[in-house]
Amino acid sequence: MKKVSAFSVFRSRKEKGDTPKVSNEEEKGNIRRASSTPMIKTDDGKSAKGKKLLKVLKGGSLRQSMRGTPKSRPSILKMVEDQAVAGDSDSVTLTSVKSNPDLLTVTSTSSMVTRKRSPKTTVLVSATNDTPSLPKVPINKPVRIGLPPKSQKPTNAGSQNSLNIMKTSPKSKSSPNLGVAALQIARPLSSEKSGKRQREDGDTEPSKKKKTGKEDKSMEDIEQVMSFTDENNTGVWDHNLPYMFNSTEEAKKIFECLIHPIKPDKFFKELWERKPLLVRRHLENYNDGWFSTAELDKILRQENIHFGVNLDVTTFTDGKRETHNPAGRAHAPVVWDFYQNGCSVRMLNPQTYSRNVWKLLSVLQEYFGCCCGANVYLTPPGTQGFAPHYDDIEAFILQLEGKKYWRLYSPRSDAETLPRLSSGNFSEDDIGEPILDVVLEPGDLLYFPRGVIHQGKALEDTHSLHITVSCYQKNTWGDLLEKLMPRALQVAIEEDVDFRKGLPRDYMDVMGIANSDIDNPQRKVFLRKIQQLMTKLISYAPVDSACDQLSKHYIHDSLPPVLSEAEKSCSVHGDGERWEKSKKCVVGTAEMEPDTQIKIIRKGVLRLLTEDDDVRIYHSLDNTRIYHGSDPQYIEISAEAGPAVEYLIHSYPEYVAIDSLPLGTLDEKIAIASVLYDHGLLLTSEPLGPIDDDESSGEPDNC
Repeated sequence: MKKVSAFSVFRSRKEKGDTPKVSNEEEKGNIRRASSTPMIKTDDGKSAKGKKLLKVLKGGSLRQSMRGTPKSRPSILKMVEDQAVAGDSDSVTLTSVKSNPDLLTVTSTSSMVTRKRSPKTTVLVSATNDTPSLPKVPINKPVRIGLPPKSQKPTNAGSQNSLNIMKTSPKSKSSPNLGVAALQIARPLSSEKSGKRQREDGDTEPSKKKKTGKEDKSMEDIEQVMSFTDENNTGVWDHNLPYMFNSTEEAKKIFECLIHPIKPDKFFKELWERKPLLVRRHLENYNDGWFSTAELDKILRQENIHFGVNLDVTTFTDGKRETHNPAGRAHAPVVWDFYQNGCSVRMLNPQTYSRNVWKLLSVLQEYFGCCCGANVYLTPPGTQGFAPHYDDIEAFILQLEGKKYWRLYSPRSDAETLPRLSSGNFSEDDIGEPILDVVLEPGDLLYFPRGVIHQGKALEDTHSLHITVSCYQKNTWGDLLEKLMPRALQVAIEEDVDFRKGLPRDYMDVMGIANSDIDNPQRKVFLRKIQQLMTKLISYAPVDSACDQLSKHYIHDSLPPVLSEAEKSCSVHGDGERWEKSKKCVVGTAEMEPDTQIKIIRKGVLRLLTEDDDVRIYHSLDNTRIYHGSDPQYIEISAEAGPAVEYLIHSYPEYVAIDSLPLGTLDEKIAIASVLYDHGLLLTSEPLGPIDDDESSGEPDNC
């Protein structure tokens, strides 16, 4: 069923010549309001792909599972499932250190979850297998992993033969209410069982358990999410991997893997922007493949890394944070000399040099609808590189190597909750008592919102390597309104005479700071008029235009997508004309036909919008892997071609025939498809076949 396209409104205004010219130093955004109703009503049905991710945790690291290698390891989650089925309620338990009625308890089994709500701080408790039951925690004496003396290592809350209890300290009276959710997964029964299937070459034997069709389907889904380089990071890709079909669904699966076993719905409803989340997996290779110290060394030796631009070396000793960056290139021996002398190493843009980090962020950015970034932190044993502080991003910390002792603190005030800018360095006296102190081990995840103060220190006997994935920097309602309100005011002034009427002659006599305490009838009339105009202003707000302009910035901030070889073969990135050395001519000439099936290459790769009298397609395909390393990339098209692009956007992820595009003539349909294809924005359902010129011209491929 067809609907009126926004571009039909745009075209009619353009033909009448009444589209206003808007000058804005920041950007020339069209402030006219236009309907953004999709031209074609599309099917909103969900994909029938399986969503269970249990097999990821059974079959090896996240990276290995996605590569589809037939690896397996002792099934820890299966053990938990078996306990749950057998009626063992101690498999996974979430409980509070507070007494009733403020108790929040979540007991999770394979078939049932029960909850009791509480506004108080919460922590997840999980007993190791040799602990028969959970002791009661004293109400007024919550268990706490404190910072030990220098002569003593911090207690490892996940050590064997101990009850795994993580404490969330009571908040200070001046701090906002901020709890902590934590999740632990029980360890295997013994270390012997954990490693008995390991082969000498590092591979594992296939599981002997019978696999259900559901598990196989889940694995197929996960394999399609990510395609990585080989174990040695040689850059060789598996050409046979299936290419990404629905980037929105694949992005969702990656996030599900990231926070597993927490469900995204629960995460965003109860934790997102509210409280930290700790997931302790006791699966040390769960985060394998994202980055490593060996890869950092390789990057330092092969890439042009500069101090202060790509990498920092820092220390935090005796309450003082210092940055020790020399000028120039960060040569590997120099960086390692800093490291051996107690300096932490922070890599600021690993996605520029690590294909795996690039892949992770380029997929997650589509899930969050905003730019995703990453920093890598390498900390020498027994040292700390950064002072306590808070950031302006949502942080997901993935522990990769070694162990790190973390302490988190509530925001000090409402003004510092979800801040727009990061803080300076705090002293211990500034931040109060921690709400969480814990040792992160490889495979663990720690999430905390913007404004949560944090600090981390490596344990005395091991280094620490973690990657912080960040998102939602300046992606708030306030940022949208900053773009919306000036445009709304411009439209209102242009279209409503009330906004152009003069101020009262005597307004300065009753308004202003000097008159703010005077009870004057004229002052009340003035304030009432302001209120009326502000109310009317809402009706002139070009919401769609403002969202387009914010989205335009997101497109410029984004990483380009990582394309598989299969995707390249069905697009301009790998298909079409090429030089044939043996024939000394161009071969492989191909053209699209009316029945050629096409779709956009990624859901979030482009944004269709109007600016002044132009219709533009902004896209991230030609962005560099360096933040803002290139100018915003866009294609200008005619207003008449706008509905065709709109149709492709709303048809995603399905392929559509070129002949079905909502344009008047076949030539127009092929023309817009060719423009999008030539700019790399389209995939065809199969590689375009070369034109056989033998029959028509007697000469093959222009030779």
